[in-house]
Amino acid sequence: MSGYRLTTVETVRERGSWAFTAREGDADREVLLVPCADEPDEEGASPDQPVRAWINRCTHEDQRLHREGVGAVTRGGSVVCPKHGSAFDACEGSCDNGEAAGTTLRSVDVTVRDGAVFLTDGDLNYLREGLPDEDGGDGDEGPSSSSHLTF
Repeated sequence: MSGYRLTTVETVRERGSWAFTAREGDADREVLLVPCADEPDEEGASPDQPVRAWINRCTHEDQRLHREGVGAVTRGGSVVCPKHGSAFDACEGSCDNGEAAGTTLRSVDVTVRDGAVFLTDGDLNYLREGLPDEDGGDGDEGPSSSSHLTF
């Protein structure tokens, strides 16, 4: 199982999140990498899988969780939707609060070897680091937040 080398675990931990664009069939998919727990020895963290990958969309609305120049908002081992404040467990992808309660982020297969993160999901082909231009008229000019959270 080789896969495409994306980045390092250290980079994901330092930045808090890291994103790339991949192709699935005829569609481009945005993917978000996040640390699974803040420190490698925290409860719930796996030394074999210290980073998780998720499709970069809230399950409640088509809202980016990671934005270029900002990254993803993380708190207490969760990725927080900037629009409604729903918090997704960084390790499991599940949400038990807010508008997205009872849903789970779509996972993307990655493998960590020697501190590097590799895309190993057979349905996705790596295109580029980063996300499509957010000002490109795709209707995602940023969240019009109804959340009480300030970012």
